Amino acid sequence: MPGRRYSKQRDAILNLIKSTEIHPGAQWVYDRLKPELPGLSLGTVYRNIKILFEEGILISIGVVNGEERFDAVTDPHFHAVCSRCGKVLDLPPKPDAGIPDYFSGEIPGFSIDLRKTVFYGLCSECKAKETTALGR
Repeated sequence: MPGRRYSKQRDAILNLIKSTEIHPGAQWVYDRLKPELPGLSLGTVYRNIKILFEEGILISIGVVNGEERFDAVTDPHFHAVCSRCGKVLDLPPKPDAGIPDYFSGEIPGFSIDLRKTVFYGLCSECKAKETTALGR
């Protein structure tokens, strides 16, 4: 980014988040990078994620199981979050899915800067466990 000082740690954080589809939090990033970057602190991970978020390079999914989770895919798309295990899935937008027109980005008399849609429920693994536990 122009005007931003190069940071090996920031690049490693961004590359790790880009390399996974799990929508990690700072603790997950720290745990994976600490062996590779022994001088890395959890505070450094938080600070760099904040910078990447503020620059629009990362988006926040929100808090899942007590930890803010991030995504390096910044194009508009929906997310599904498992209420039990915390798994986060990317969902491609489906314009014909019966979503109200205001999700198109146009609301009369209002200018939208950000749209975030998150669906909550059970992932297939948790649903299968629930079904098994109920004897179905």
